[in-house]
Amino acid sequence: MSREFDLREAINAVSDVVANRPPPLREFDQIYMKVADMVIQAHYISERFHEKSVVFVGDGDAIALTVMHLGRREIFRKCPRLIHVLDFDERIVKSIVRFAEKFEFSDKLSATLYNVVDPLPQQAFGYFDAFYTNPPWGASNKGESVCAFLERGIEASNKHAEGVIVIADDHRLPWTQQVLLKSQRRAARRGFVVAELIPQMHFYHLDDAPELQSCSCMFRRVEDEAAPSVSQPLDATRRQNFYGRNNPLMVRYIRENPSLNYGKAPESSYTLEHLE
Repeated sequence: MSREFDLREAINAVSDVVANRPPPLREFDQIYMKVADMVIQAHYISERFHEKSVVFVGDGDAIALTVMHLGRREIFRKCPRLIHVLDFDERIVKSIVRFAEKFEFSDKLSATLYNVVDPLPQQAFGYFDAFYTNPPWGASNKGESVCAFLERGIEASNKHAEGVIVIADDHRLPWTQQVLLKSQRRAARRGFVVAELIPQMHFYHLDDAPELQSCSCMFRRVEDEAAPSVSQPLDATRRQNFYGRNNPLMVRYIRENPSLNYGKAPESSYTLEHLE
């Protein structure tokens, strides 16, 4: 994979995306990728999914915005044809919509509210050329959270699809290898093979495990016969420990409280001490 782009220009452009991104909610396993790795990951996706239609099943990191923003500014030479983001956090959905409108690529990037606990919207079923997801990593649920997001991406994909999942990868932590193995087995049951795996590719703003990294695992569909014919709700047993130990999936949507000052610090976060 070539890296022929202006790194400084790319990082400055990503700063637009980061400033637009809502603060992460740790209780829902929203842990954001570090900026340099966002650039590397966005370039990887731009190269692999050039001219494809791509569905993002969740996108707290804002990789979709990064891909499209840098592609439209011609910092990256390649770019997907269109991207649609499905996310249960209305703050993320609306931040994507506002950003796309501001930079005039709403025709290329869109977002809607959706939770993987629900069946996939019918209009998305089997529609996209590719999928991308960076799900809750499944340390406390044996990878079921990863598989839930993976399956929704597969359901949204057409018969020639490819997909990328981003999950924890640390040989010192056996659970990460078990989750990686389980996700590959689950993809194989749905007719996908591993096309490429780039290990230990990204770092995160994760206070309790700052050295924990993730890999990018790319799948390619080889059997259309294994494709699901209908999308089903997520079974209650698979919702347990979804976001960590004793933290099940119980919230359908995170709603955004409207503000007149998007992009500015909320007044509740500071006080002013005036000159006498």
